[in-house]
Amino acid sequence: MKGKAIIFSAPSGAGKTTIVHSLLDRIPSLRFSISATTRAQRPTEINGRDYYFHTVDEFTAKQKSGELMEWEEVYADTFYGTLRSEVERIWSEGNHVIFDVDVKGGKKLKEIFKDKAISIFVKVKDESVLRERLQMRNTESEEILNMRVSKASEEMKEEKCFDKVVLNENLDDAIDTAELIVKSFIRS
Repeated sequence: MKGKAIIFSAPSGAGKTTIVHSLLDRIPSLRFSISATTRAQRPTEINGRDYYFHTVDEFTAKQKSGELMEWEEVYADTFYGTLRSEVERIWSEGNHVIFDVDVKGGKKLKEIFKDKAISIFVKVKDESVLRERLQMRNTESEEILNMRVSKASEEMKEEKCFDKVVLNENLDDAIDTAELIVKSFIRS
């Protein structure tokens, strides 16, 4: 039997990835859908664990062959997408799939899965919190950081398009809230 889909979306720096990884530790039936991307691999990332890293040509070939359920050019020549094979693998193992995707990707996935999915938007108090968190990561140039913050201000307006919203002012509280939402949805 196929499982359910749990979709987490947020602007960069809101904490969605940390929340998703915590939920994977807390809820045994969840499995992470590893996204495909063309962005540069960070030093701490492992191909096939954090993302499937591809060249733009490889990614485009996957788009054309229908291997991607959804995809988005998040920044110029920086694509992210959801592989059909990832979702099918997780469901065939009898688990629920959890996504950590950008806001547009989250909306598209909800459209695809409809009632079989719950979409959760992680937000912060304001843009200054995002900037501070992204600076603390120390993984982006100032130009990319500014691009992410600018995009984030637009993405924060999209929270109304999601089923649930989790405010991440205190990480432990945000994780607990997200866990309650996800467990309730899985039981429904």
